[in-house]
Amino acid sequence: MTIALETRNLVKRFGGFVATNDVSLKVEGGARHALIGPNGAGKTTLINLLTGFLEPSSGEVVLKGEAVTRLSQHRRVKRGLARTFQINRLFARMTVLESVMLAVCERRELGARWWHPVGSHGEAIDEAACLLAQLRLLDVAHSETRSLAYGKQRLIEIALALAAKPSVLLLDEPAAGVPTGESRELFETIAQLPREVTILLIEHDMDLVFRFADRISVLVNGGLVVEDTPEAIARDKRVKEVYLGEAFDG
Repeated sequence: MTIALETRNLVKRFGGFVATNDVSLKVEGGARHALIGPNGAGKTTLINLLTGFLEPSSGEVVLKGEAVTRLSQHRRVKRGLARTFQINRLFARMTVLESVMLAVCERRELGARWWHPVGSHGEAIDEAACLLAQLRLLDVAHSETRSLAYGKQRLIEIALALAAKPSVLLLDEPAAGVPTGESRELFETIAQLPREVTILLIEHDMDLVFRFADRISVLVNGGLVVEDTPEAIARDKRVKEVYLGEAFDG
């Protein structure tokens, strides 16, 4: 078993409030791992600690065996850790292809020259087009991102994260605000990503979580309550009491 991402006794305090309480989490390489819990459980705080947006009060973050706890967000991305956000951060007036090509150029350290004539970035264009094909976005490559349905915009954000060539991808509520039909398509597309990319996601739609994840961790009041397979989580009495409810009984 290869561990792609790990936390060791991770704690985050805001004054006297403990947002993340001694969390030790292991995400296996290639896993589709979901982090669930009620509102205020500390899920997004944990993602922010993993990515370096927040600094922990104590504990460690380990990426592919390397302690990255004190590294900046940028350096963690360089080491293979990328994320999306609850709210889209897109270039509204750019086309889809231009947006992803910009992210590819940034990774290739061509960021200062991305606006040069399109023909001068042939390899970046090819890479961006491959990402769009992978995420079923090739048919809208030349559309402005602002013109697309919200589900498509969420996929574009994932494409931007994948342009960094991460080994671990963190998805913070990818289906938030996405209509039901589009959210199913969104998760079907995410599910087809290669297993070379480990995925840890936060999601409130339990139907999507149970169809997508092969491992689920439950966070309550900043601490991990249980981690197991989706089948075991659905039967766990503690989980039913604090989060899922009787809708998942049996």
